[in-house]
Amino acid sequence: MHTETTPTAREIMNTHVHCVQPEMLLGDIVSFMLKHKISNVPVVKHDVNVKHLLGFISEGDCLEFLANEMFYGNPSPTQTATTIMKKHPTCVGPDTDVFTLTSIFMSHQFRHLPVIDQDKNLLGIISRRDILRALDDFYRKWNRSSDRERFPVDVHKIMNHRFIVTG
Repeated sequence: MHTETTPTAREIMNTHVHCVQPEMLLGDIVSFMLKHKISNVPVVKHDVNVKHLLGFISEGDCLEFLANEMFYGNPSPTQTATTIMKKHPTCVGPDTDVFTLTSIFMSHQFRHLPVIDQDKNLLGIISRRDILRALDDFYRKWNRSSDRERFPVDVHKIMNHRFIVTG
């Protein structure tokens, strides 16, 4: 029987997440994302040691708002994280298993998903690459145990016949 435990978001997620504040300006968000070489950024409100997730900004969001601002002129009001973020992003919990995560990523063509607790506090981010890495590792372990099950050990080949007592 297969004994490996299925990986969960808690084990897969990146917990070192770059975040922005709600009042950060669009140009500063773009600079921040380019500086840190990230393609998305959560918008959070800090409360002590907790990051309360307010929204999520992708490269696509920044492209749209930057192009619109330059094409149509300066908007009123000034664009901030609060005005451009997706206010209710799809999120997952820390106990979501890798197969459910894969299904969500494939069904919605997401590139990243925030991982939150029941109070909407940001715990981490999962990317498609994180899922691929976890699935690959899980698959390799599964294959090794699966081979043992399909091809059981031949006891006669490993047994030392000197110690067999017949009655």
